[in-house]
Amino acid sequence: MIHYRATLAYDGTAYYGYQIQPNVPTIQGKLEQALLKILSVPTTVWAAGRTDTGVHATGQVIAFDAEWKHDDVALLRAINAKLPDDIALQTITQQANFHPRFDALSRTYRYQVAVVHVRQPLLARRAWQWHGDLDYLAIQHAAQIVSGKHDFAAFGKPPQGDNTVREIFRSAWHIEQLSVGKMFIYEVEATAYLHHMVRRLVGTQIAVGRGQLSVAEFEALLHSADLSQNKWIAPPQGLTLVQVSYPPPTSSRDTYRKI
Repeated sequence: MIHYRATLAYDGTAYYGYQIQPNVPTIQGKLEQALLKILSVPTTVWAAGRTDTGVHATGQVIAFDAEWKHDDVALLRAINAKLPDDIALQTITQQANFHPRFDALSRTYRYQVAVVHVRQPLLARRAWQWHGDLDYLAIQHAAQIVSGKHDFAAFGKPPQGDNTVREIFRSAWHIEQLSVGKMFIYEVEATAYLHHMVRRLVGTQIAVGRGQLSVAEFEALLHSADLSQNKWIAPPQGLTLVQVSYPPPTSSRDTYRKI
């Protein structure tokens, strides 16, 4: 039995998030169906994070166990041949003692807000489209406030337990020019996230940029630790998991252990 680590990309539009659920399409479900066709045995796939319905990934990290007699490239090609066009492995390697969730140091998400004068169909699955002015300096100021370790209870609920403290290493916006307007891009790197935390961070920061919320009110919301006060949440299609960071492996030939 070999323990594999892989990087995964997907368009989450047609899926009810990463985690497998009964009677609805999910990313994990499609992966495990593909592996069943190739390996002829049920195979569990672990992931670095459970992205929500409609959320995308270019750098999701997964792991699974398999008995495979050919090389890694052949396995990558075999899996991709069984996956739908909107899901694909990007890399694969053998790494014993690796767990994509518990070994992760940080996760980086990117959110895109397209500021355009008219609706852009080609951006419909990749960005939240806004048809009005945004105060970039105010948005950037709000982004800086959430850097560091805080109680983010006003921005989401924990997937397990009741700990709502998270540490954000990087929180910043930049602008890219489009032929049809501007793309406001938010990048946030943190140890982990609460449920809908990034989308609420974006929603409230855009509210600051629209003048619906002052920077001082944004900071007060953060310190309130009260989710009921937060009425802003960005739609899922602008959000992408772009990177998961790990410590370097100590050895590619570590003793195998089953997760």
